[in-house]
Amino acid sequence: LTASSAMILNALKMTAGIDDSILLISPDVIKSMQRLKVEYLRNKNPRLHIDEMLVALSIVANNDSNAEKAFSALPKLRGCDAHSSLVISSVDEMMYKKLGIYVSCEPEYQTKCLFHGV
Repeated sequence: LTASSAMILNALKMTAGIDDSILLISPDVIKSMQRLKVEYLRNKNPRLHIDEMLVALSIVANNDSNAEKAFSALPKLRGCDAHSSLVISSVDEMMYKKLGIYVSCEPEYQTKCLFHGV
């Protein structure tokens, strides 16, 4: 997961009253999605962005009551503020906007490689 995905997942747990130690998305599900991204879709970054994590959570919510409670808490995050100590990816930044979460970040990049060439 990206740091933003993990933060959203933790915020959903807290909002839904779910113990922090409970895993809402199985590591096997995350590994399968990462494999899809890297091996078949040829992405270099295996980490799941907010949108990908929410898709996984919505699927797991069909069979898991804790995941359902967390997923149902999503609207409660609208209007919240978030801060990142690193510059957020454009994908996650767009998802924060769609979710109605106000986000700020430090002018520090996660990597020193800023070239996004082919």
